[in-house]
Amino acid sequence: MKTRTLTGAMTALATPFQGKDVSYADLKKLVEHQIRGGIDGIVPVGTTGESPTLTHDEHMDVVRATVEFARGRVPVIAGTGSNSTAEALEYTRLADEAGADAVLVVAPYYNKPSQEGLFRHYSAIAESTRLPIILYSIPSRCGVEIGVPLLERLRARHSNVRWIKEAGGSVDRVDQMKQAMGDAITVLSGDDSLTLAFMASGAEGVISVASNLVPADVARMVHLAQQNDLAGASREHRRLYPLFKALFIEPSPAPIKAALADAGIISSEQVRLPLCEMSPANRAILRKAAAALRRRR
Repeated sequence: MKTRTLTGAMTALATPFQGKDVSYADLKKLVEHQIRGGIDGIVPVGTTGESPTLTHDEHMDVVRATVEFARGRVPVIAGTGSNSTAEALEYTRLADEAGADAVLVVAPYYNKPSQEGLFRHYSAIAESTRLPIILYSIPSRCGVEIGVPLLERLRARHSNVRWIKEAGGSVDRVDQMKQAMGDAITVLSGDDSLTLAFMASGAEGVISVASNLVPADVARMVHLAQQNDLAGASREHRRLYPLFKALFIEPSPAPIKAALADAGIISSEQVRLPLCEMSPANRAILRKAAAALRRRR
C-alpha cells in the first residue's frame, strides 16, 4: 500500500471546461495554483469536479492529467465512487494504473443501499486494490449515511480503509467516530465552514472547495489547527467564513468556478447541465465576499 500522508488541507478540484470539452490548460493552471499555495493534496473528479456529468473517458483522462501535472509533489486522490459497484471497481483499477496515490469513494447515491449493502460495496472495492481508500459520507446528496458501526466493521476487515471524508454537517459525528475508533480512523472535514470545529474534535484536515481559490489561506488555517494553535486557526476561520458561506449560496461548483474565473485562474466559469451559471444577485454576494477577503489579507 502507498503510504503518503492523507491529512491537512486538500482540494476538491474543480474541472474546468471550454465549450464541450475539458480545458486541460486551465486544469494545469489550477493544479499549479494549488501547489504554489502549499496545499497538501488534490482530489480530482469528486462532486466539485462534476464527475456525474463527465463521460467515462473524460473522468479517467482528468485523473491521468492531474497525476501528470502534480508530478509527485503532492498526493493525488482520485474520485472513483459510483452507485454501481462494478463501475467503482473499474474506476479504482484505472486510477491505480494512472498513478493515483489514493481514492475517494462516495457512498452509492440514489439506490440507497442498506448498511449491509454498503459494507459489501466497500469491501469489494477494498479487496480489489492496495490503494488507500477515503470513504465519503454525504447523506444530503446520497440519501444514506456511512454509520459508525459500519465504519468499525470496514476498518477491522480492511487495512486500506482508515480515512473518511465526513460531510454530514454534524460535529457530533466526529466525536462519535473518535470515541468508537480513536486514532484508528482519520476524519477529514467535507465542509469548509466546519473544518475548524471538526479539527477541534479530532479531525485531521479538510477536503476543501474554497481552497481551489485560496489554497494558501485554507492551508494556513488547517496547519495552525494541526499545530494546536486554535486561537490562530480561529482568526483565519473568521476571516474566511464569509467566503466559505458564499461559495455554497448556489449548488456547488457553480460559485467556486465563477470565483476562479473572476480571479483569472481559469478562463471559463462554465458548468454542465443540469447545473447552470449563478444568478446576478448571488454572484454579487460572492464577489463581495471575495473582495472583502482580499482586503483583509
